[in-house]
Amino acid sequence: MTNMYRSKRTPPGGGLFLTMDAAKQKARAAGKTIIDLSVGASDMPSPPEALETLRDSIMDPSTHSYCLKNRTLPLLEAAVSWYRERYGLKLDPKQEALMLIGSQEGLGHLLLSAADQGDSILMTDVGYASYLPAVQIAGLSPIYLPLDADFLPHLEALDPRELREKRAKILLLNYPNNPTAATADAEFFQRAISFCKANGLLLIHDAPYVDLTYDEEYAPSPLSLPGGMDCCVELFSFSKSYHIAGFRLGFALGNRDALAALESVKAPIDFNQYIGIQRMGITCLQLPRERLRRDAATWRARAAAMVEALGQQGWQVKMPRSSMYLWTPLPDGVGDDLHFCMELVARTGVALAPGRGFGPGGHGYVRFALVQPEGVLREAAAKIGEVIRELRAERGQST
Repeated sequence: MTNMYRSKRTPPGGGLFLTMDAAKQKARAAGKTIIDLSVGASDMPSPPEALETLRDSIMDPSTHSYCLKNRTLPLLEAAVSWYRERYGLKLDPKQEALMLIGSQEGLGHLLLSAADQGDSILMTDVGYASYLPAVQIAGLSPIYLPLDADFLPHLEALDPRELREKRAKILLLNYPNNPTAATADAEFFQRAISFCKANGLLLIHDAPYVDLTYDEEYAPSPLSLPGGMDCCVELFSFSKSYHIAGFRLGFALGNRDALAALESVKAPIDFNQYIGIQRMGITCLQLPRERLRRDAATWRARAAAMVEALGQQGWQVKMPRSSMYLWTPLPDGVGDDLHFCMELVARTGVALAPGRGFGPGGHGYVRFALVQPEGVLREAAAKIGEVIRELRAERGQST
């Protein structure tokens, strides 16, 4: 039956992750202890300095009113200072920076401001699960880009004439990547900038994992490269670097025309984030760099522990170079990714994310969110090994 109160652009709702959530609830009701590795929500503590800032702000009556654009300038000034210190590029906080209520909100509104209904967007065929619903709400048509062995798209293989015919307006990238944990170097981003300028595309780079690199201090930024300011907007988040996901704070930096359009879309929708939370963000941006490297080392240690523990169960997984995830194809003989994840949580309480939830290229993969201590991850790996052996035995296959 058609819902007369639902637009054609509205995503269907429900979906794979609600299916997995229901499966977790069912397993919990059956007495299983849930080890939830399906959601990328950091288990590390929020910085105490940021929480103290918020506590003080709550008692400040000046923070209790509407927050118009001029009241976001302290955060934006801190953001452009942070960016210049890292990447050497000076930005105008009034025209080349914009406060976001989380980078996910920023992306959704940026798609609305940068393209018209019926236009197309280039996006990898594996990506963050919220990308496709946001694309659908904006009325855009996805052009999926297959990934190579390093989980990077080959932009040069695209036909410029086809892009014009399909009214391509945006290239959406995300490195370090969710779910693949892949990284991209400056050379790749420089090619992406050249590609976007040659084809009249806005490069949107979603960068919430910029601090979660294992070997480098932080990931490269396309905005800082030659030509970046001509065609790029980057979205930054406080959720992953500073473990304050529930407070919903981020900022966009980049091309002033694109940000002016984004601000025009946001203006009738929100009055910006609470000033006390913005002050939290300022505090976070001023934290010692060593604090962030320590957290990155924790993610790396957890990844190494899980790779080793899965290897002991006969599941060989490649060590990532960044972020808080493992992304890997399923071993043989365990069914498809959804079936495996449903069986795993029902039998053991261990919850993973089926790869198909991250796009058409994710079938046959699963994502591990490394949001538990190493000991719990090793326990989960042992249980996973048991289920692999059970499923193979049920199918008459050996290891």
